[in-house]
Amino acid sequence: MSDDYIIDPRNPKRLIQLRDYGPCPFVINIEAATKQNDYYRVALWTGEYLQLTLMSIEAGDDIGLEVHPDHDQFIRIERGQGIVVMGDRRDQLNFQERVYNGSAIFIPADKWHNVINTGRRPLKLYSIYAPPEHPRGTVHETKEDAEE
Repeated sequence: MSDDYIIDPRNPKRLIQLRDYGPCPFVINIEAATKQNDYYRVALWTGEYLQLTLMSIEAGDDIGLEVHPDHDQFIRIERGQGIVVMGDRRDQLNFQERVYNGSAIFIPADKWHNVINTGRRPLKLYSIYAPPEHPRGTVHETKEDAEE
């Protein structure tokens, strides 16, 4: 959605604000929230040891090549298709796999990686970092916002 709310599928008249609910206890239909999110990245829950972000990657775009030296990452694709690449060096991405609805991606600490949207519509995913990667309350409306 272009605004800061998503529809609660259990109660369609109830809207859930897209904001960081951590570290309080929190329950959400993660599939519905991920599919409705139109922000490039929004932190939905940040605790002391774990963080959940929702992402929407535009057609033909990517997350961007990155590495997290001190933590593991989990990504689940809820809508769309793409390719994930990984490797020990930024110039040696020797792991490549197609991803699509329902794919789970496990990224070990210190592994260079990127997810590329190869489809014609936004790639909808959520990502779990342990420990957190982004400041509590992070909202990047676009990839350009995230890169600043």
